[in-house]
Order: sequence, then C-alpha cells, then structure tokens
Amino acid sequence: MMRLIVPTDFEILQILSNGRRNNAINIATHLDKNRSYINTRLPVLTDYGLLNRVGPAGNSGLYEITEKGRIAARHRAEYEDDDVDFEALIEEGLAEIEVSSGQ
Repeated sequence: MMRLIVPTDFEILQILSNGRRNNAINIATHLDKNRSYINTRLPVLTDYGLLNRVGPAGNSGLYEITEKGRIAARHRAEYEDDDVDFEALIEEGLAEIEVSSGQ
C-alpha cells in the first residue's frame, strides 16, 4: 500500500513534474526542508514507482518523475479523500495512457 507524506511527497513530485532531473540537495533547498529527510523520501517514492533514479552513475542521486508520479501529483486532492482508492485511480490513469498511445 502506498503511504505518502502530505505535503512533502506531493511537493517533491510537483518539483520534478517540470521534466528536469534533480537531486536531494536542490529539492530540499527548494522546499526549505532538511536534506536528510528528503533523502529518506526519494527512495520511498522510487519504490512506489513514482520516481526513477537516473545516472550517469547508479548512485548519482539524480531523480526524475515517472508517468505514474505525474498522475499521482495531479490527484493530490483525491489522496486525502478517504472515499477514493488512490492507487486504483493511478492505475486507471496509467491504463488510459496505454490505450491512448496504442500499447
């Protein structure tokens, strides 16, 4: 089950939604949050499939948002609604993208 921290995780997704890769120090500075805290959240978001860790080196610390992460960011309000199955909402969004792209 996906457990996101509101608002921090959604703020991280929003920062990366612009399409640029970024690292923990830049994200922490932008959000005025502790770097070590952001460093704990980035791997969690990666495990959920919302971010990818990208190179050139495997330990470079650069992250980019995935399509799943973009969908999650767009549905922040629904995450806090107890009547909505947030993960199902994301899967529906991914399925729509696959259908529209012909995959």
